[in-house]
Amino acid sequence: MSWENNVRRVIPYVAGEQPKNKNVIKLNTNECPYPPAPGVEDKKRELDCGDLRLYPDTDASTLRSELARYYGVRDEQIFIGVGSDDVISMSFMTFFNGRAPILFPDVTYSFYDVWAKLYRIPYEQIPLKEDWHIDPSDYKKENGGIIFPNPNAPTGLLESLDTVESIIAANKDVVVIVDEAYIDFCGKSALPLIEKYDNLLVVQTFSKSRAMAGLRVGFAIGNEKLIKYLNDVKFSFNSYTMNRPAQVLGVEAVRDDAYFKDICGRIINTREWVKKELTRLNFSFPDSSANFIFAMHKNKPAKEIFTALREREIYVRYWNKPRIDNYLRITIGTDDEMKALINALEEISIS
Repeated sequence: MSWENNVRRVIPYVAGEQPKNKNVIKLNTNECPYPPAPGVEDKKRELDCGDLRLYPDTDASTLRSELARYYGVRDEQIFIGVGSDDVISMSFMTFFNGRAPILFPDVTYSFYDVWAKLYRIPYEQIPLKEDWHIDPSDYKKENGGIIFPNPNAPTGLLESLDTVESIIAANKDVVVIVDEAYIDFCGKSALPLIEKYDNLLVVQTFSKSRAMAGLRVGFAIGNEKLIKYLNDVKFSFNSYTMNRPAQVLGVEAVRDDAYFKDICGRIINTREWVKKELTRLNFSFPDSSANFIFAMHKNKPAKEIFTALREREIYVRYWNKPRIDNYLRITIGTDDEMKALINALEEISIS
């Protein structure tokens, strides 16, 4: 059919499986294993559903102000979207419009190349070093923009703030996006650098450390000019992108800082215990700073372990891709969930 000649064809991002069986141990999509802050649950019960007949605040003003207060920035420096995927997608449309290719790592969040293809943005995937770290010198060449996660996914490795700044400083004529979906589990955010570099955009999410993946709340922080350009694209695309309940409950999540830090600490403690157990079971892995571990067994193929775990109703993430096809990404769940995982791996490793 002739109309098919004008269809934009892309290979879509493949999300982690969402099993229908609620009894499985789900360690494949990096969700938080704990519920949202108590204030979120309380406010959820109090929500006046009658308000849902009205359009939501297009600026998400209350949530934006609460985030500005928490991070010590101005309201005008924050852009809010429907999850960090929405924020990054808008950023691709807004900032990556040059003829030179944008740059991002070859082993990284697999949505980046999908967006580049969707929006017809030229791109180049820069190989990570053998130790899975970024080599900043690889990003000191002509480009149309740069994006990378820190900590990276799926490796979980954190780059130092010096490494991050060296990339930003070498690319002042393009926008550099630092995707910090996992920064709350370890390390220093690049946020202090936004006052020094007007080309830096830092993106974070409520989906991981704030236990609200189901509501889809993400945000970016940068200088006012970057945020204005993002809003111009957003309001040309869809003014009412964030629903009213997400805005109200998002505010409660930010306000309960003690709970936020408590569950992050619990996940970090569990992660460090799991590292010791995986090492005991002959797994090797980069030293994760995220809420997951990117692990390879020294004797058994990853796909074989993935299948054996699935048969035991334990879901982890496996990719049949170059360089990472013998690794499993294991989300950190509750202590009980991780003990069940280790017990299952003990059975698998000796079978």
